[in-house]
Amino acid sequence: MTLPVVMTTDAVAVRDRAPQWREWVYQHFNGLDSDLYGDTHFDGHMSASRAGDVILTRLQANRHRVLRTHTMARTSQTDYLKIVAPWRGCATVAQHGRQASVQAGDWMIYDTTAGYEIANPERVEHLILMLPKSHLTERGLRLDALMARNVGGSRGVARLALETMRTTCQELPHMSAAAATGAGELIKQLVQLSLLELSGQETASTQRLMLRDRIAGYISQHLGDPDLSADSIARALRCSRRHLYNAFEGENESLAGHIQRLRMQACVREFKNAEARQRPITEVAMSWGFGSLSHFSRAFRDHTGQSPSEFRHNARTAGPGP
Repeated sequence: MTLPVVMTTDAVAVRDRAPQWREWVYQHFNGLDSDLYGDTHFDGHMSASRAGDVILTRLQANRHRVLRTHTMARTSQTDYLKIVAPWRGCATVAQHGRQASVQAGDWMIYDTTAGYEIANPERVEHLILMLPKSHLTERGLRLDALMARNVGGSRGVARLALETMRTTCQELPHMSAAAATGAGELIKQLVQLSLLELSGQETASTQRLMLRDRIAGYISQHLGDPDLSADSIARALRCSRRHLYNAFEGENESLAGHIQRLRMQACVREFKNAEARQRPITEVAMSWGFGSLSHFSRAFRDHTGQSPSEFRHNARTAGPGP
C-alpha cells in the first residue's frame, strides 16, 4: 500500500500559513518561489505519493503564483518534466518564451531544468506529476518545442494519459509497491506517446493550437480589463482578428462567449466565497470586466437562472463557501 504524504495549513495559525506554504512548495518541488497575489488569507493542501519514479501531487489552494528561476533550475539535484492537469480552476505556464493555459480536462507539460512561471489566478485543485526527464530524452524527442504546450485531454492518447494519471492518483493508496511502479511506467509511456503525437501534428493544426493557447493565456491574465476584446487581444498578440476567430473555429463557443463565461465563473466563485460576500455586487461585476450592471445582471441570470442578489443570498444561507 502506498500512503500519501499530506501537507495542510488547517493546523497552522492563520498568520503563519503563507510562509509555511511557501516553504512546503519550495521543498516539495525542489526549489520554487511562490507568492499569494498579496492576499492575507490563505489555505492550501497537498497530498503526494509515488508510482515508481513518478511523483503525483494533488494540490488544493487559494490563488497563487510560482516561479522557478534559472539559478534554481541549475542547482536542482534531479531533472524532471512536470505536468499540471487541473481538476478545478486553471493555470498559465510561461517557459521558453511561450505562454499557454490549461483548464480542467486538459494537461500541460514543462521542464524543471529551465526557468518557468505559473499563474493560478483563482482557487485551484490540480494534479501535478513529476517524471524523470531522462525517460523522454533517451527516446529522441526534441523536448524544448513541446514544453509549455497544452497537450489536450479530450481525445486520443492524450485523453488516455490524463485518465491514467487521475486514476493512478486516486487508487495509489490501495496499490502494492509493484502495482504502483507498473502504473508509473504506464504513465511515462502514455506521456511519451502523447508528445510524439503532438510533435507530429500538421503545421497548420499546430499553429492553431499554439495561437489558441496564447489567446487563452492572455485572456486569463486580463479577464478583469473592461477593454478586453478581439481588437485588444489581436493588438497584444500581433495577429489579425480573422486569426483569432479561426483559433476558435469548431469550438462550442465564440471568443466573446469564452470571455463572458470565464467572467461569469469568476463572479460565481466570489459570490460563493464567504470572505468576498460583503463586497457590493456592482464592485464584483466591475472587477471582472463588466462595464454595465444591467448587462451583468441579465447575463448572470442567463448563466445561473438567478439574479446576482438571489444567488448570493442562497449561497450565504447554504453555508460557508470555499
